[in-house]
Amino acid sequence: MATVDQRPNADETVSGRIFLVRHGRTALNADGRLRGRLDPPLDDIGEREVLALARTLAEHRIVRIVASPLTRAMQTAQAIGQATWQPVTALSALLDRDYGRWAGEREDEVVRRFGSLDAAPGVEPLSAVTQRACVVAENQREMLTHGDVVMVSHDAVTRALLVALDPALAMRVGRLGQRTACWNEIRMVGERWVVVEVDRKSPVPVPDEVAGA
Repeated sequence: MATVDQRPNADETVSGRIFLVRHGRTALNADGRLRGRLDPPLDDIGEREVLALARTLAEHRIVRIVASPLTRAMQTAQAIGQATWQPVTALSALLDRDYGRWAGEREDEVVRRFGSLDAAPGVEPLSAVTQRACVVAENQREMLTHGDVVMVSHDAVTRALLVALDPALAMRVGRLGQRTACWNEIRMVGERWVVVEVDRKSPVPVPDEVAGA
């Protein structure tokens, strides 16, 4: 988890925040496989993750929830919606990166074969992912004057948006952390976007049968 300290100038207005959320875990996540446009549901751990996440976000004044239409993102968004009494709007612009024929393959094997996901033939260009994510964020400006917005998407989308808003995050050692069911906080300060927190995750309760073992 990273906290980015970019304090506003005295004359800058600070709006509400966007909670940029990654969906909870699926069986494909657990096996290190690319998901893309495949549509697996949350697994048992993923369901517990999103309930914990929903409880955390219910402490804030959520006024809008938008989400990728894929099942794993909608399940995550709906849990947050139930906790905050807000409807969920599906947006195709928040779909996962399209990995083409490599969806379902192990990510490390695709990277080993081509050197990177970007080099694999048929994979959606990262620039396209960044552009559509940025458009969704920009479209939330007016709503942020009323409260906080939740955007539920996928790791490729959240990483692309975070790096676009704060290029210094691309220089972090290793990959920019985006655990399943994590949330990131971004805010509009004056006329600029500020990344406040990255890869925060709510504690997930241990099931009773495990806790008592």
